[in-house]
Amino acid sequence: MTCTDEVSGKGKVAYLADVVHGPGDQAASISSGSFRTDGMVIMPCSAKTLAAIRAGYGSDLVSRAADVILKGRRPLVLGVRETPLSTIHLENLLALSQMGVTILPPMPAFYNKPASVDDIVDHLVARVMDQLGLDSERAVRWQGPTTARRSDRRTPPDSDVPTPVAPFSR
Repeated sequence: MTCTDEVSGKGKVAYLADVVHGPGDQAASISSGSFRTDGMVIMPCSAKTLAAIRAGYGSDLVSRAADVILKGRRPLVLGVRETPLSTIHLENLLALSQMGVTILPPMPAFYNKPASVDDIVDHLVARVMDQLGLDSERAVRWQGPTTARRSDRRTPPDSDVPTPVAPFSR
């Protein structure tokens, strides 16, 4: 499972959850349309899961629960992390977007001048929460250059690394 591969300590994530279901538990509450939710976020979303959702192939609990969300016309947010994207991936993304799914790749934003990886993660989490109508107290909302994090919070650049003088041009 992706969680095991990408998060050190699956138990840490499970500890944060109210309920934990196994990936093959097709009888889980979330696999039924009668189970009420406000939406679903799949992050990270693999190309395999993306394809299964697009095809309506609910072979595991994640793709089945996403199918339930789609048929109930509830918000579904996919944090597709595949790169580079093939034509098949792009077609799957387009089809799901046309079905109303929000495609929100976990791309870092630098306009808000993050001081750490935690700042990047907080920004991404806030963007996801926005899609579900939830507020994030850690969100840094853009209101122009004055809302960007102060440059003195950032780690000073290595003095051995040259500073670019002009942007790249052809």
